[in-house]
Amino acid sequence: VQQSSSVAAIESLVEPLVNCICYEVGDDDFKPHEWKKLSSKELGIRTSKITKPTRLVLNVLKKKGYEVYLVGGCVRDLLLKRTPKDFDIITSAELKEVLRTFPRCEVVGKRFPICHVHVDDTIVEVSSFSTCGRTFGRKSSFGVRKPRGCDESDFRRWRNCLRRDFTINGLMFDPYAKIVYDYVGGMEDIRKAKVRCVITASTSFTEDCARILRGVRIAARLGFRFAKETAHSVKELSYLLSRLDRGRFLMEMNYMLAYGSAEASLRLLWKFGLLEILLPIQAAYFVSRGFRRRDERSNMLLSLFSSLDKYLAPDRPCHCCLWVCVLAFHKALVDQPRDPLVVAAFSLAVHSGGSLSEAVKVAWRISQPHNTSFLELSEPGALDSDAVLMDEVIDLAASVKDALQKLADERYVSRALIKYPQAPHSDLGKWDGARELHRITLDNKQIGSSHASNGPIQVFISLALTLKVSTIFDCVRRGKEKGFVTKPRNKIDYESLALGQLQEVRRMFARIVFDTVYPPELKRGNYALNGNSST
Repeated sequence: VQQSSSVAAIESLVEPLVNCICYEVGDDDFKPHEWKKLSSKELGIRTSKITKPTRLVLNVLKKKGYEVYLVGGCVRDLLLKRTPKDFDIITSAELKEVLRTFPRCEVVGKRFPICHVHVDDTIVEVSSFSTCGRTFGRKSSFGVRKPRGCDESDFRRWRNCLRRDFTINGLMFDPYAKIVYDYVGGMEDIRKAKVRCVITASTSFTEDCARILRGVRIAARLGFRFAKETAHSVKELSYLLSRLDRGRFLMEMNYMLAYGSAEASLRLLWKFGLLEILLPIQAAYFVSRGFRRRDERSNMLLSLFSSLDKYLAPDRPCHCCLWVCVLAFHKALVDQPRDPLVVAAFSLAVHSGGSLSEAVKVAWRISQPHNTSFLELSEPGALDSDAVLMDEVIDLAASVKDALQKLADERYVSRALIKYPQAPHSDLGKWDGARELHRITLDNKQIGSSHASNGPIQVFISLALTLKVSTIFDCVRRGKEKGFVTKPRNKIDYESLALGQLQEVRRMFARIVFDTVYPPELKRGNYALNGNSST
C-alpha cells in the first residue's frame, strides 16, 4: 500500500491529548494507546469527497448546536485517498432529536439503533453518542472509567471508539475543526497496513462474529494484512459464523464480491478456512485444482472475478445477481468443460439479449487466441456448422441454469466437500498445532471439529434470487427479446447495474466472460465486446 504522504503526516503531526491513560478492562492483553489528534488538512483529507447528502445532514445538525463527526471506514478511506463506500455520522443529539430534525427519517436496528436520514435517493446513517454509550455499557464484556485529566468530550469520543470493530475504523473526523481523533491506534495500523481488533480479537469476534467477515472484506479491499492475534482468531473462531442467518451471509458476501475486491476476498476466505463455510462448492473446486495462492492465473474462478473487479469500485457496485451468475457459469464449466468457441458464442448471445444466430456468426470470426491454462476449457473440437454450435450454446445455457439450482440446493452444497475433508485448512501451516489443540478443546465441549462445528450449511442464495438470475440466461434459448436496445460502445450504466437491471447485468456478465477467456493481452486484432474490430 503506497500512502507515503499520509504516512509522513501521521508520523509528524501527532499531538497527544493526554499523557497517561488509565482505565479498567476485563482482559490483561488489552493495551492502552496514546490519544492523538491530527490536522486533517496536513493529512490531505479533502472534504470535497464528502457527498452532498452527508454534508447536508452534517450542516443541519451543526447549525442546531450539536457535535457532529464522521466515523468508521469513511475516515480511513479519506486518509488513504480512496472513495468511501458510504459515510457514517455520529452526533451528540439524541436519536429522537434527529427524528424531529429531518422529515424523512426513521430509527432502525434493535441492538444498535441508528437513524436513517433520507436525502433524495440516498440514506445517511446517523448514530448518537448517548445510544452508543448505553449499548456499550450494556453489551460490552469490559468496563471503562474516565481517565484523569480527560474532559467530557474526549471521554465520550473515546468510549465510542472502543466499541468499533477494528482500529483503522476507530477514527473520528470533525470536518469543522479539521481534526482527526485517534484513541485506539488506528493511525499506526494504517501506517503498518494492518487490520487489528480494537479489543482482544477473541472477545471481539465472540461478541459479534460478523466482524470476522468484515475484517476479511476490509483486508481484501485495502490490501492490508491481519495482525497476528487477529488472524489467529479469524481462523480459530470461524465456527461462530453459524450464528448468522441467510440474509446476513448474503449481505456480507455481496460486500466482498460486488465492490471491486472479489478476487482478493476469495483468496483470503480460502486462506483462513472460511470459503468452506460460505461457498463449499467453490472450496471443493479450489482443492480439486490443487490451488495455491501463487496460481499464475490458472484458476478460472479467480480470473473471472478478477475481470469483474476491473469494472467495479466501492462507488460503482453491481447487483448480487451478477456474481451469482459468475458462480453458476463457472460451476457449469467445471461439471462439463466446453470448447472456447462455445463459451464465446454463449457470452455473445447473452450480451446481445438472445440473438443466437448473430452471436454464432460473430464467434466464427474470432481469431484471437484463448487462455489455454484453464481446465474448464476443452480442446477445440468438431464444430463444423452453425447448427452444431447453436446446439452446444443452448446446452451450455441449460447447464448454467442447472448449476444455479445446485448452488441453492442445501443437500448438494452440504455434500460438496465430502471428498475433501482436509481441504481449506492447508494454507496456514504455522498454526497447525494450535488449530489441532483448539479442535480437541471444541470436541470436549461437543462442538466438534472444524467442519462439524460450523453447524448446518447456510445456503444463502434464495429461491427469489435463483429465479432472477435464471432469467438472465433465458434469452439464449428463447431468442432475442423485444425491447432490447443496443448501447453505445464501452458505455456502462452503473446505476442500472447496481439495481440488477436485466440488460445491463447481461452485458456486464458477457464482458467478464469474454475478457477472461480471451484476455486483452492476447488480443491480435480481433472482435471484442466493446468494439467490432481492430487491426
